[in-house]
Amino acid sequence: MAGPGEYIADATEGIVRVEDLPPPRIERRRRVYRHRRCPFCGGKARRCGMAHRVLHDLGDARGGRPVDIHLTYSTHQCSSCRRCFNADMDDLALPKCRYTHRVQQRAVRLVIEDGLPYRAASWHLWRDHRVFVPFATIQNWVEAAGEKRRTADRR
Repeated sequence: MAGPGEYIADATEGIVRVEDLPPPRIERRRRVYRHRRCPFCGGKARRCGMAHRVLHDLGDARGGRPVDIHLTYSTHQCSSCRRCFNADMDDLALPKCRYTHRVQQRAVRLVIEDGLPYRAASWHLWRDHRVFVPFATIQNWVEAAGEKRRTADRR
């Protein structure tokens, strides 16, 4: 077992093919309901189908594997306004986003609070948390959260 301060080489360093990376640990979650209240009009909505979504979460640092959340959720149609909507997943991730809130918050914090460049933040997320986020995606998240502050110029 490694002690504090002892250098341990990254097992994935030097890998150039995606197929050679460790497979993700899969967590299965379900958000399936028979009936929901319509968020638009408040009417009764029946389930009209099921859908599937994959979310990338902060990985297992000890096992060296990424974590994917396979989420099965229900789709509903309101009987009064006839609109369709999905079961609520706002606690896990934003709509149409592939990463959980935890990944987004960690990436934005690395750039804004720690002052890392986007590419270094992307590498840090892979090295320490086993989640690959392209640096351009991190840049979009930071710009949506507010401008990147320069910590050296604050004096």
